[in-house]
Amino acid sequence: MLEFVPTWFWIFFTSMIPWWESRYAIPMSMLYFNWEWWQALPIAVLGNMLPIPFIILFFHYFEKYLRNFKFWANILDWLFAKTRKRANRKIKRYEYLGLVMFVAVPLPFTGAWTGALIAYLFDLDFKKSLLTIFIGVLIAAFIMILVTIAFGNIFGYNFNN
Repeated sequence: MLEFVPTWFWIFFTSMIPWWESRYAIPMSMLYFNWEWWQALPIAVLGNMLPIPFIILFFHYFEKYLRNFKFWANILDWLFAKTRKRANRKIKRYEYLGLVMFVAVPLPFTGAWTGALIAYLFDLDFKKSLLTIFIGVLIAAFIMILVTIAFGNIFGYNFNN
């Protein structure tokens, strides 16, 4: 259906999707598009990181606007409570190391978008947060690359098609 869309764009775009990010876009590129991990990594990480500075810098404007609507205010309250609950101890105790650990674990409701939200909620330094989230994204990407290769080899998937 969308054959006219270049493969690199699929990888770049899907890595911008919250909770999907580069950690799932890279395995998708390896398994579905038959790309090598080293080809997909820079495109996926770039796509993953592109929205992060904007989230950290401008989310307060977005939040202020959405709080004018009860429905969205309730969703934001739920999201912020869930994020604070999951990150509170790690961030208060370890600060930026806690943020790296939170972003690097390739599980649902972790990752760069959630890391940016944590940086916003805990009012962390912009530059340090950006670097920390970038490191976490790289760690998560390499974890998923290793898992994809390991399971691919276990189940006999040929990555060189």
